[in-house]
Amino acid sequence: MTFAGEAALVAGKDLRIEARARVVTAQVLPFAGIVVLLFAFALDPRRNVLPTLAPGLFWVAVLLSSLLAVSRSFAIESEHGGRDGLRLAGLDGGAIFLGKAAAIGLQLLLLEVVLLVAVFALYDVEVHGLVVIVPAALVATAGIAAAGTVYGVLAAGLRVRETLVPVLVLPAVAPVLLGATRAFELALAGELGGAWRWTSLLAVFAALYTMLGVLTFGPLLEEA
Repeated sequence: MTFAGEAALVAGKDLRIEARARVVTAQVLPFAGIVVLLFAFALDPRRNVLPTLAPGLFWVAVLLSSLLAVSRSFAIESEHGGRDGLRLAGLDGGAIFLGKAAAIGLQLLLLEVVLLVAVFALYDVEVHGLVVIVPAALVATAGIAAAGTVYGVLAAGLRVRETLVPVLVLPAVAPVLLGATRAFELALAGELGGAWRWTSLLAVFAALYTMLGVLTFGPLLEEA
């Protein structure tokens, strides 16, 4: 089997398990929706601050939701010897990483579509610059998924992984929060040149964590 085939096999496994369990639709999406609603109620909409803060609030909700998705992805491998099965399957560690990151990324993208519509509606945001917003969301999601997968496997073998994952992942993806927020802000303001520069930085971040994951995931999985 080719490297890409192995990655697709792992991604398909995770997505099929998720489709049966429906954790994203039953837990992650409601959690993200509650976060967005709480921001809407906590900030007085009469002060016209919600449209200005919408990009940052959106990405905070996405990052918090990604913690649940990452924890769920590695909790699957802890049940019924799943992690041992991956080790014994003879799959390339880099392919396993790409498969798991792709599954997490696809789940986050579906979540972001719903959240973006909710934010635009609830926060009274005028939609501009989708030509930049869409690529920025794609590369930012890739960066979150890659970083979350790398640090998720670090915490996978520990009993305190539920509390350790946020401690490891959130500082690592802080550049995504900054870059994606700035890209969205500038795109909505019509400053596409600046938005593209932040999107390029997000792409560099995603590429670095993807390369790191491909090179180190195998040894990290053995140690988990």
